[in-house]
Amino acid sequence: MSTYTSYDLVEFNEPFVARERPMPEPTGREVLLKVTRAGVCHSDLHMIEGCFDLGEEGTLRMVDRGMKLPVALGHEIAGEVIAVGPDATGVSVGQPMLVFPWIGCGDCKACRDERENDCMKMRIVGLVQDGGYATHVLVQDPKFLVDISGLNPDTVTPHACSGLTVYNALSKLGPVRDGEWLAVLGTGGLGLNAIAIATAMGHRNIVAVDIDDDKLAAARDMGAHAVLNSTRPDAIEALRDLTSNELMAVLDTVGAAATARLGVHALIKTGRYVVVGLHGGDFKMPQPWLPQKAMTVCGCHVGSSRQLRDLIDMVRTGSVREIPVELRPLSEVNGAIDDLRNGRVTGRIVLSTD
Repeated sequence: MSTYTSYDLVEFNEPFVARERPMPEPTGREVLLKVTRAGVCHSDLHMIEGCFDLGEEGTLRMVDRGMKLPVALGHEIAGEVIAVGPDATGVSVGQPMLVFPWIGCGDCKACRDERENDCMKMRIVGLVQDGGYATHVLVQDPKFLVDISGLNPDTVTPHACSGLTVYNALSKLGPVRDGEWLAVLGTGGLGLNAIAIATAMGHRNIVAVDIDDDKLAAARDMGAHAVLNSTRPDAIEALRDLTSNELMAVLDTVGAAATARLGVHALIKTGRYVVVGLHGGDFKMPQPWLPQKAMTVCGCHVGSSRQLRDLIDMVRTGSVREIPVELRPLSEVNGAIDDLRNGRVTGRIVLSTD
């Protein structure tokens, strides 16, 4: 019997364990891919810990989201089609594909509308289903694959999560008028992709905010027009000054109490705050500000399969700058997780099986 190698989370808060598994044979509309690239995402740290911090509401356990150990994490996946089920159409052996991992139940209205990310019973690849920290991955339907022929797999792979997430968030923020500003809070993989995609969408005034000067330098390289180190005690006033008190939109890729406070306080009247980060804790603001400042406060969870196809179409035009990527062997996944946990990553680590 043929096998493949999978780096599995066997116990929460423990390193991944390399295991040999029986090679799956696709049935129905399933598609088997040989994984070529797998991005290392910050949300994997929460999955390893087994919970999200809900502040005063306690914690959200991964097991309550359908996670069962052992499981292979990794939800940013590029691979080559090596086998298809008898009912799978529209894909061919040898095609390079990007996997859409945010799979829904398939039956609800959101799924029927191709808004799988709004499904209440998601079966996420790399959480509920085995993901890309492996040499092979089984995808349940060709509709969850996007052809990436001719694109750089190193930099396109993170678009399955980091790019898609901020693309959706930017659509919720909407355009800003001449003279108004967009702030991107956090300049990790999501933040750098947000700057690149926002620039491609026509944003002209972007300020990047982080606590790390090296990451802020990377943000400038990606097209940020101004940067701010938010460790300074007057960060709120400094952000207002940098934007000439015209901060209309804030995209928070961190999702912490400190970034929420900074963004909400610096926004002008009718401003929009969208959070995608999952750092955790409580979101607090004076209730009267919502009507008095006519603010919009919004959450955004990843994106839809339709949006991923649209984003890859945009990438094909060459208008989206490539974020910094460090390529490492799949076998070094535990070291990559450790570096990410300790803030030693600029851009994205992408694992390779080549």
